[in-house]
Amino acid sequence: MLIGQYISKLTENKRLAVPKKFRDELGEQMILTKWYEGCLVLVSKHYWQDLIKRLIGKSQIVISPIRDIDRFILASAYEVNLDSQGRFVVPESLIHYAKLEDDVVFIGLNDRVEIWSLSIWQKMEEISEEKAYSAIEKIAKKEKIND
Repeated sequence: MLIGQYISKLTENKRLAVPKKFRDELGEQMILTKWYEGCLVLVSKHYWQDLIKRLIGKSQIVISPIRDIDRFILASAYEVNLDSQGRFVVPESLIHYAKLEDDVVFIGLNDRVEIWSLSIWQKMEEISEEKAYSAIEKIAKKEKIND
């Protein structure tokens, strides 16, 4: 299971070190791509194949929103090759998209890892916390009604 937060540094050579705990869980073959809300996502190659099937499906390419997902996620996807120190080069286009600077945070979310600029993540974390509280309250109220 991919959980927790780990801060890393983006080197001058545009390399990021994947936390060992995440490397162990994701395996050797990983995919990096744009994700929602301005972050990147890192997933195992196996999970990537399942994700694409769920998001896009085989017969959905004629639907415009599916093609938009194709372009957003697939066109910006890269296979990740780790060096002996568990680092990989982040493509310039993804650095620009996620506004990555020196400090970067890896966020484990069960089956995927989001990669954020630390400064953006700190702002997003506050918003996410408020939204989570609201969602929990709504779920709790719904469960009480159904009891």
